Amino acid sequence: MTTDDPSGAPIPAAPGTAVPPPPAAAEAAAGGGRLARLEQTVERVAAELLREHRSRRRWRLFFRLAWLGLALAVAWALLAQRMHAAAPSGPHTALVEIRGEIAADSEASADTLVSALTSAFEDASAQAVVMRINSPGGSPVQAGIIYDEVRRLKALHRKKVYAVVEEVCASGAYYVAVAADDIYVDKASLVGSIGVLMDGFGFVGLMDKLGIERRLLTAGENKGMLDPFSPQDERQKAYAKVIIDQVHRQFIAVVREGRGDRLKESRETFSGLFWNGEEAVKSGLADRIGNLDYVAREVVKAPEIIDYTPRENLAERLARRFGAGVGESMAMALRRASLGLR
Repeated sequence: MTTDDPSGAPIPAAPGTAVPPPPAAAEAAAGGGRLARLEQTVERVAAELLREHRSRRRWRLFFRLAWLGLALAVAWALLAQRMHAAAPSGPHTALVEIRGEIAADSEASADTLVSALTSAFEDASAQAVVMRINSPGGSPVQAGIIYDEVRRLKALHRKKVYAVVEEVCASGAYYVAVAADDIYVDKASLVGSIGVLMDGFGFVGLMDKLGIERRLLTAGENKGMLDPFSPQDERQKAYAKVIIDQVHRQFIAVVREGRGDRLKESRETFSGLFWNGEEAVKSGLADRIGNLDYVAREVVKAPEIIDYTPRENLAERLARRFGAGVGESMAMALRRASLGLR
């Protein structure tokens, strides 16, 4: 390679000397580098957009499959219940379970149990209805509704009703049991507790020690009645005692009506005490020793037992959990989308 001297004659370059490229060639090389970087950036952006698009498609597909699975599970649960309700049956003993606390939002609520009892009574093949009880009691209102409905259904359908006690039949549960024609117990069952309570806590002394002041504003002098953070008012306390005494008298009247002459009253009968099954039979709170199979076989004379208690089946549990999982996944996806996360 050569260079030109001032005279215009080419001068040979020194051996090993790098010759700079012409300006046009340098600009072309720089432009090529920028183009290559731009192409790489475009490729990365395109790849990111494609990945994001695929991710969204996968989420859409997941949610569609999730909702489809949930719908199928619910449909299966409803169909299984309908098939069970419509299943033909021969002569049998109808069973309704009363377990746990009797309360509005529990499995032993009046709505749940009355529905089950109605189905049991209305089945022409049911020879009698057995309420198997294992409950410490609960709401007197809920127990009263169940009691009234058992009496009404028993008179309407002219079927016998038996109560079979397992471990515990106390308070509101016994309120329900006395609606039965006979009560069967195990000799070690706990029966009774015919009483009413209204409980709570008082934190006034603790608040004084901690230097905490209670500021309670009410419209109506008794609106803050039995407030646990205020000193107890004796007049309000006496009023509350009158209320629970009235409920207690209602309970006593129900027991006397249900047990009739079988009840051997004593000073302790309505004191809130409870007894084992053997003593309950002696005092007339229960009739005989016996379990569910004994009553169905020997008393009802229909050893086949069909359970009418509404139960949450496997499909419903899966549907609820699956639905909760879908909702959680959807909420997470929305949070991630709002934060621009992947």
